[in-house]
Amino acid sequence: MELKRVVVTGLGAVTPIGNNVADYWSNLLAGVSGAGPITHFDASKFKTQFACEVKNFDPLKYFEKKEVRKYDLYAQYAIAAAKESVEDAAFDMEKIDHDRVGVIFAAGIGGLNTLEQEVASYYTAEDGLPRFNPFFIPKMIGDIAAGHISMLYGFRGPNFGTVSACASSTNAIGVAFDLIRLGKADVMIAGGAEAAITAAGVGGFNSMHALSTRNESPETASRPFSKSRDGFVMGEGSGSLILEELDHALARGAKIYAEIAGTGASADAYHMTASHPEGLGAILVMNSALKDAAMKPEEIDYVNVHGTSTPVGDASEVKAIKNVFGDNAYKLNISSTKSMTGHLLGATGAIEAIACVLSVKNDIVPPTINHAEGDEDPDIDDKLNFTFNKAQNRVVRAALSNTFGFGGHNSSIIVKKFAK
Repeated sequence: MELKRVVVTGLGAVTPIGNNVADYWSNLLAGVSGAGPITHFDASKFKTQFACEVKNFDPLKYFEKKEVRKYDLYAQYAIAAAKESVEDAAFDMEKIDHDRVGVIFAAGIGGLNTLEQEVASYYTAEDGLPRFNPFFIPKMIGDIAAGHISMLYGFRGPNFGTVSACASSTNAIGVAFDLIRLGKADVMIAGGAEAAITAAGVGGFNSMHALSTRNESPETASRPFSKSRDGFVMGEGSGSLILEELDHALARGAKIYAEIAGTGASADAYHMTASHPEGLGAILVMNSALKDAAMKPEEIDYVNVHGTSTPVGDASEVKAIKNVFGDNAYKLNISSTKSMTGHLLGATGAIEAIACVLSVKNDIVPPTINHAEGDEDPDIDDKLNFTFNKAQNRVVRAALSNTFGFGGHNSSIIVKKFAK
């Protein structure tokens, strides 16, 4: 069976540094930090009092007022990003076969804000009666964003959510890619959304000592590959990509950003939260993506790393990159865009895939910001090009994006320049 080719024909984003793709991309290249004091709730008693929140998001731009209460914030972000991607793809809705268009949309956590509100309301009710909002369950569940997007457009193709912690939306893209190249769909909306900057979200990650506590300077707290890194900065938002079978895209004259070359998935099989110190799962997933794409390591020019700004995670990923790429590792541009967006958990893979697509399209690599000092860890090799503090122009033939999740879930995607 000959596999179909899959291209990217639409993009949508709601992020801490821009509520559309154009703003997100320009702020990435400018090295803008999305971090600031938490406004979603009173975080004054928490160890971490800052995050990368989405700013100036107005749900009434996307929904009727009466509809807003039906959607958790994570689903609002998802629908907003999906709408932008569909508009960008410029489909003729009267001609497209709705049975052949599907939606795979991820969430690592889902409607945490709704869960908190409903449970708190129950336990604080004076009469103690179990009154719950009828929208409680459908607002909370992690698959509902995919359902809402399909209902919005009447797309009846494959439809579900993927859950693999921080690897969730990269896996969503990988599943969508496979469905198209196997001939089971012509078009897929793939991505992820998250809105976990809540008391439970921040408190839970604080209890694990996973978050930075640099409250005095939140804008510089996410500092991957720097000696003084002390944990990740939580982010929120959504990314959406339109994946399309090549002949289908060409037949309708679609603009094509890039081609999806291959994907990979693996497990560390090591620890509930920590990455394998030797990067074994990361090595396997990158090699799997390269094999799937039928590409050699030297054909990759840019790696968008998971790079969360944790001491162990950053070092093990660099060790894995040097193992996979050998001498070519020193010819790569490497960057962590989480230094600007924070860590969007289940949505992070989607917005980082968008960064890779635009890097390939425009031949420029976004930076890793907030770097001021080197690292004593020998695995953080100062001879590697981490694209510190300033975007770099270069030909980007292909880019690889890594996302690694709690539970040892690893996922990688490779995008390359499109050529007929």
